[in-house]
Amino acid sequence: MDRWTLQQFRIFEAVARHRSYTRAAEELNLTQPAVYIQVRRLEEAVGLPLFETVGRRIVPTHAGEETMAAATEVLARLRLLSGTMARLKGTVGGPLQVAVVTSAKYFMPEILVKFLRLHPNVQPQLTVANRAHILERLTARRDDFCIMGQVPEGLDLVAHAVMENLLVPIAPAGHPLAGHRILPLEALAAEPFLMREPGSGTRQAVERTMSEQGLAITTTMELGSTEAIKRAVIAGLGVSVLSLSSLDFELASGRIALLKVEGFPLRRTWFAVQPNGRQLGPTADAFLSLLIQEGESIRKKNSAVS
Repeated sequence: MDRWTLQQFRIFEAVARHRSYTRAAEELNLTQPAVYIQVRRLEEAVGLPLFETVGRRIVPTHAGEETMAAATEVLARLRLLSGTMARLKGTVGGPLQVAVVTSAKYFMPEILVKFLRLHPNVQPQLTVANRAHILERLTARRDDFCIMGQVPEGLDLVAHAVMENLLVPIAPAGHPLAGHRILPLEALAAEPFLMREPGSGTRQAVERTMSEQGLAITTTMELGSTEAIKRAVIAGLGVSVLSLSSLDFELASGRIALLKVEGFPLRRTWFAVQPNGRQLGPTADAFLSLLIQEGESIRKKNSAVS
């Protein structure tokens, strides 16, 4: 393998991760033929096919899986090296790769902006995905860490508690339940409920809370994003429970009302999760420190919510 290049490794890793030449080309801002040619050249250097076609998908061969493991390790080590060199120069810089579940997208960009003001030489990449895709990225060791509200079981992971996540019940402005001093949990459970898809951390937390009180909710509609749920609530299709951090605009504009319900808000935690054994470079470590600092500020703000 004395003829491969780092660029071929990068391209191969993207193709193997996406199982698609087209999606890899889009991510890398290359043409599909250019991506295909580089993979073919890597296969020629290795002397073995790296992909095979199964149905309509391409999947790595055994040689491809071994090459993927090496590519992932090499690219991760280079990200660490970039951050280390910046630290030796007395700065924080280099790549920062973070993935977040969709509910975290409402606060993460603002924190990234603060981080870039402190460390303008950092090159961040933020990926927003649902929980299922975040788990895939964790398994593939794609990111420095992933931000999620529930640490998955059965995986060898390290989780850092970074900030509080309040889950609050909401209804459209003018809803009959809005304005009540304290509602029993049964009143909320009796309403038409709008929920995320099964597997959502917020949904699991709400269903667990109801189950502990011997209650069940009637999910009238499953929606694939927080934005879709907010729009449906505003339209009067039902009530829901969402992260308080996702509701700033709707609460300020009076389009959505917070409901005061026994047992709420549900106090959960945002975690920065990484595979066990994965070393955080100086850049990721500095960003984790900022996350924890911001988390303390958010905790103080949330203390006003009863």
